Amino acid sequence: MAADDNEAMSTNTTAAPPALPASTPLPQGVVRLDDWGVIRAHGADAASFLHGQLTQDVLHLDEGHARLAGYCSAKGRLLASFVMWRRGPEEILLACSADLLPVVLKRLSMFVLRAKCKLSDASADWPLWGLAGDAAAVAPTGAWARAAKEATEWLRLPDAVVDGRAVARALAAGPETPAGPALDAQAWRWLEVRSGVARISAATSEQFVPQMVNLELVGGVNFQKGCYPGQEVVARSQYRGTLKRRARIVESTVALQPAQEVYHDGDPGQPAGMVVLAGQWGGRHAALAELKLAALGGGSLHAGSADGPVLTPVPLPYELPAEAV
Repeated sequence: MAADDNEAMSTNTTAAPPALPASTPLPQGVVRLDDWGVIRAHGADAASFLHGQLTQDVLHLDEGHARLAGYCSAKGRLLASFVMWRRGPEEILLACSADLLPVVLKRLSMFVLRAKCKLSDASADWPLWGLAGDAAAVAPTGAWARAAKEATEWLRLPDAVVDGRAVARALAAGPETPAGPALDAQAWRWLEVRSGVARISAATSEQFVPQMVNLELVGGVNFQKGCYPGQEVVARSQYRGTLKRRARIVESTVALQPAQEVYHDGDPGQPAGMVVLAGQWGGRHAALAELKLAALGGGSLHAGSADGPVLTPVPLPYELPAEAV
């Protein structure tokens, strides 16, 4: 989105967060991702089963890369979002928000039927760590690259303001905690927000079609693969021009939280969107918020109510389609 659009959207009389000084240190370090959980799919049919359930091509997932994927209801609404990766021909791991893992695991298990695939909660066996900045230097290069080295398994994530962001899991012979200074969990979520990659939680499950949170723009939807739950709705949103909402990054002077409603001063009687993911670092609160396209042309956005704290849009790290700018 052009800078002029950002300026138009922040026209209001409420104080906005100050610009981040170029010299301000960025988040660095290591944090245990307690709000992430891991589902393990194991068996000869693990890939084919998941291929028929998720928005992503699982059959051609190789061991050198991770991929984003969504799990939708029949109405095309995201029940969960995953970072998934393969470990051998019969094992695939799916990282998602821990608070919705039990429900999603139960729902997926209902459809296994005769497939040779066993699904289980592997969170205890797969504690995940987030690393930012210099702490992630040992991770493989390139977004979504996967590698196992120095007694640690690494998944490289897209950079988000800071150069270097990764998820790690110590292998059996490795140290329990990756090396690096401690990083606050809210700072990690701030980096998640600034990456523009949505992570669905229990509070936002079934609220969004994938395109509403830009999932297809960051590689989480494959439109050439076969059917999956909600596929017709997702395809219709993509090809028939019916999408009227997109995700943007916004900043605030107050704390934000998932599922919090967003209002636009041009239509104060009803919400203009919803917070998907939120975090804070250095007193700066940021959120990835799903918004009506009609609210992106001017006026001001507010958290919680039409006269609530102002939300100031900041650029995404990727381009939006023309109709969303």
